[in-house]
Amino acid sequence: MVTRKETDRDGGATLAPEKSKASLPPMFKVMLLNDDFTPMDFVVLVLQKFFNLSREQAMQVMLKVHREGKGVCGVYPLDIAATKVEMVSTFARQHQHPLACVMEEN
Repeated sequence: MVTRKETDRDGGATLAPEKSKASLPPMFKVMLLNDDFTPMDFVVLVLQKFFNLSREQAMQVMLKVHREGKGVCGVYPLDIAATKVEMVSTFARQHQHPLACVMEEN
């Protein structure tokens, strides 16, 4: 932290901390991409399991993925976003689905 000099009543110098703003870490959107093979019910399950969405929210995101080709599951700092992408990708492979999960800077 950078400090600045101040002068007290006796003419001596004291150091006072300067106020600084902490910058927020960059955020990343985690998204699912549409494919022609992953069942819609599996996509809803993924959204509920890994992104803590309600069934209704998961259905809305799944339909967005289906209709528009991709849908945002959530926005997170880099380390959390990367972990979610890896967890979803691993889970999809374990269940033999080609569901793609990606992230991009928000």
